Amino acid sequence: MELTHEQAQRWLLNFHGKVTDNKAYLSDLDQAIGDGDHGSNMARGTEAVKEKLASVTDESLEAVLKQTAMALISKVGGASGPLYGSAFMAMAKKAKETRDLSVLIEAGLEGIKHRGKADVGDKTMIDMWQPVATALKEGTFSQATIDQALLDVKPLKAKKGRASYVGDRSIGALDPGAVSSGYLFEALIEEVIA
Repeated sequence: MELTHEQAQRWLLNFHGKVTDNKAYLSDLDQAIGDGDHGSNMARGTEAVKEKLASVTDESLEAVLKQTAMALISKVGGASGPLYGSAFMAMAKKAKETRDLSVLIEAGLEGIKHRGKADVGDKTMIDMWQPVATALKEGTFSQATIDQALLDVKPLKAKKGRASYVGDRSIGALDPGAVSSGYLFEALIEEVIA
């Protein structure tokens, strides 16, 4: 499936809406195992994305993804800004070669892994991105993929990021980055896949 720049814009604006609507919930999740600011950080970042996208004149997928990366890196505090930013920067670079959605998401996943030095099972946003990337490649991606990823991340013990500081207390908690990534992919289903 090819991703157009118009679809990418709608996808990211929908993501902004979901983050804004769930800002308090994301911060509550972060309060349990982090520093409690994931919701407000992501809301600020996606607001910056919305503003950036309104001024993008280059009608290319690469430009949309790159401007998204820049906005997230500059406005989202903590680890989430650089991680989301790395994902979208890697996707922007890949968009020079292809608009294939599964290849782009795979590139984003690799960008996060490279920046965060984490992998599947570490209880991070990767635990959402990896199953989505796999399902996209296999043509089986749906809301069920996201729901299952959230179920799978809950019993994990955090090995990376701020959540790793609380040790066993992270078991049974949802990872805020995995949840916000879930919103990203729900928005993708609504704007691109459906």
